[in-house]
Amino acid sequence: SASIMVSPAIALAFLPFLLTLVIRYRYYFVLFYRAVLVRFIQDCLSGLSREERAFQYVLTHVTPGDPDSILEAFDHWCRKVEYISNIGPKKGRLLDRLILENAPLIVLELGTHCGYGAVRIARSLPLGARLYTVEMDERNAAVAEKVIRLAGFDDDTVELIIGPSDQVIPKLREDFGIERLDFVFMDHWKRCYLPDLQLLEGSGLLGAGSVILADNVIFPGAPHFLRYVKRSGLYEYRIHRATLEYIPGIRDGMAELTYIGGGTQREK
Repeated sequence: SASIMVSPAIALAFLPFLLTLVIRYRYYFVLFYRAVLVRFIQDCLSGLSREERAFQYVLTHVTPGDPDSILEAFDHWCRKVEYISNIGPKKGRLLDRLILENAPLIVLELGTHCGYGAVRIARSLPLGARLYTVEMDERNAAVAEKVIRLAGFDDDTVELIIGPSDQVIPKLREDFGIERLDFVFMDHWKRCYLPDLQLLEGSGLLGAGSVILADNVIFPGAPHFLRYVKRSGLYEYRIHRATLEYIPGIRDGMAELTYIGGGTQREK
């Protein structure tokens, strides 16, 4: 009977600890609920992918040819309906600013997903500039293609390339005639950030002043990538602190790199 009496006492002792855990990690529970549980249920009920569901909403809530309305519709859907890890409006403003400041003519995006980032970049590009965006998932690429065209961007402005980034990067010069990348936006699998950066270096597509912006370097995180950037001596770099898109309680950040090609690394 003593052991039976101990059990509720132990449970009571653990209660404050459990409450502390729930409170401290509440935003991660929200993320798990919205990104995993809701998605699983909706996948079963709808027979569509999450990206296809987002597109259905966007299609009925936007003005064709108006990129801003497409971004706003995505942001609303991701906040209120289901979670998709687009760059989102807050971190997106940094991307907007860097595109406007650098006025890049040739841009590479790694990880098109459903086209949010591509639309965000394309609307700020100078006249005559071109965005090449790479997506390995064919089903997502089909959605992204529709989103990009719905926003009013044709093949001359945004070219969608379907395939794994590590296969696409070595062929950019040969297949697309690209001599130099002025701007690279990385928002694909975080484990690919470092090998893909090294592929870009090896391909000779980065020139002095080429800018690379990498999203989600704090959460989910890209520690090997950050360690390499700091030690390589090839970049000026800075980390922009931020919060995770659509979940303001989770800390995140973006890494902004400027290729200097040798010498010692400098923090901007």
